[in-house]
Amino acid sequence: MWRKLLIVLMLTCAAPAVYAQGCSLCTKTAGELDDKSAKGLNSGILYLAALPLGIMGTIGFVWWKHNRKP
Repeated sequence: MWRKLLIVLMLTCAAPAVYAQGCSLCTKTAGELDDKSAKGLNSGILYLAALPLGIMGTIGFVWWKHNRKP
C-alpha cells in the first residue's frame, strides 16, 4: 500500500514541471496576438477543457447518486 502511495505521490510531484512549459508558451503567444485572436485562443482552451470536465462531472454525479444513503 505504501509503495503505491509513494509512486502516486512521486508522479504527482513531477507533473507540474511538465505542464509548466505549455503555460509559458501560451502566455507568450497570447501576449503577441490581437484582441480577436486572443479571444479565439481562450475559446479554444475552454472548448478543449469542456469534454474532460463533463466526463469527470458525470462520473462524480453517478458516484454520488449511487452512494448516498436513502
